[in-house]
Amino acid sequence: MASVDECRQALLDLAARLDANAATQGRLDLDRTLACRVPDLDAAFHARLTGGRLVDIADGDDPRAKITLVASSDDLIALVAGRLDVTRAVTSRQVSIKANPFDMLKLRKLL
Repeated sequence: MASVDECRQALLDLAARLDANAATQGRLDLDRTLACRVPDLDAAFHARLTGGRLVDIADGDDPRAKITLVASSDDLIALVAGRLDVTRAVTSRQVSIKANPFDMLKLRKLL
């Protein structure tokens, strides 16, 4: 099981990668709040997805977030590192992403 600090660092790494992608691929028309819940650590993070970037990452849950990602600590780290395929993880219910269908289509461009 990974630690809360490792999960936080994984999200920061993801934010850095999305920044680099946004600079080369252009802006993505998506501005939504995001909650990332890690049940095995009883931890949560929240942030904002805007213009293809992940910004304002902070500890704590956001129950009103428009997009919610639920994953174990190890799965979160594997997703960010690219060792776990997002589509496979979601279809096998290893990871849960809750968002409206239009947002899911836009999120696929990021992933």
